[in-house]
Amino acid sequence: MQLAANTGRMVKVEIIRQDTQGGTSYTQKFEVPYRHGMNVISILMEIQKNPVTADGQKTTPVSWDMNCLEEVCGACSMVINGRPRQSCSTLVDQLTEPIRLEPMKTFPVIRDLQVDRERMFNALKKVKAWVPIDGTYDLGEGPRMPEGKRQWAYELSKCMTCGVCMEACPNVSEKASFIGPAPLSQVRLFNTHPTGAMIKDQRLNAIMGDGGLANCGNSQNCVAACPKGIPLTTSIASLNRAATVQMFRNFFGSDHFVD
Repeated sequence: MQLAANTGRMVKVEIIRQDTQGGTSYTQKFEVPYRHGMNVISILMEIQKNPVTADGQKTTPVSWDMNCLEEVCGACSMVINGRPRQSCSTLVDQLTEPIRLEPMKTFPVIRDLQVDRERMFNALKKVKAWVPIDGTYDLGEGPRMPEGKRQWAYELSKCMTCGVCMEACPNVSEKASFIGPAPLSQVRLFNTHPTGAMIKDQRLNAIMGDGGLANCGNSQNCVAACPKGIPLTTSIASLNRAATVQMFRNFFGSDHFVD
């Protein structure tokens, strides 16, 4: 269905911009034609077509990330009116003007609204957020999981590494070592998988040191901000119990798992 034609109304937008990594940020104001049902991405696309500020000055197009436009890929995360969220699913009609767009501060800014989320991907590597298998031959069907466990594991698997929970968390910052709620929740997900549990101890040991579970302040901002409604703090609470058991196993030299 096509969007309604231009109504004559103009949407006022303020964008925090930055030309280079480590450069000085500045604010530019824009006005774009309103259309019913438009989202924040629509605003940025209008500015891209006609990069002229509200006072008539020609400028460069705004840089931002996007991909699926269906709140699946997580690429278009930014801070909108002070709240980290997905710009593809944020409708203009739900926002107060002027709409203020900023890059997430938890991650280094590449340019304008584009950020480098490498620290989150490095955290996923640290906790080995994958199922270890030998892919050199056909393994056939994987092990079955009880339906009840499969259902809540599916909720954890909805994570799209958007970084919104990391931005909302007061314990995640450029100077802090905390890996954040998303990587922690993925530890619980992969430790639940029958094959993933084979390296369960390695994942737990990875989050028992600096930057792991002990750095969580339990502010619960991550749960409120997560666009997928993932029970992140429930995962962290479960991991605290699992890490306590792992601590005793390490202390007593246990070389096998007892679930």
